[in-house]
Amino acid sequence: MALGFNTSSAPVGDILPTIRFDAKAGDLLRVDRTQDAMGDWQTNIQDMLLPQEIVFDFENMEVGYMHFEKGQAPSFAMVKVGGPMPERPSENHNQGFRIRVANSDLGLREFCGNSKTLLGAMDKLHDEYVAESRNNPGKMALVSVDGTNTVEVNTPKGTLRFKAPEWRIAGWVDAPSEFDGGSAEAPAQSDEEPLF
Repeated sequence: MALGFNTSSAPVGDILPTIRFDAKAGDLLRVDRTQDAMGDWQTNIQDMLLPQEIVFDFENMEVGYMHFEKGQAPSFAMVKVGGPMPERPSENHNQGFRIRVANSDLGLREFCGNSKTLLGAMDKLHDEYVAESRNNPGKMALVSVDGTNTVEVNTPKGTLRFKAPEWRIAGWVDAPSEFDGGSAEAPAQSDEEPLF
């Protein structure tokens, strides 16, 4: 548990397009925002077919607290992995991670999440990164998202079923050109809720 998450029970920098993982449905989602002729922002969400190979910027990954409220910009209190965890801004903020990811189809994007099943899967993937990065200095992890697996959680209301990404480090690559910079867009409005 190198990331320090407990899985048992203000925005900085450019705003990037995102990908999300829906722990209820087990869907990896591409989220694109465009501005219409009236200046209003429209959100387009598409399922990403699996498997996918995506480069993860673990070197600059952040952990901390986040809160998503429909119709509002997400609220983050994050630090780079390895730093002391920030104070939790409110009871509505949950533990989470934020990381930049890219491939030639997606371009540069942000991937963040706070569902416990996703945090557990990310913690294991990060452990794999730490173990292998020593033998791959200066390289970035190419992650293969192969599918999902079912996670059953016992709660006071009974057993609930969620999905977690099934992923692994498939190789090591030089930083893709997409990481040279990303274009900013309007702050994301969130229709995302904690999914577990």
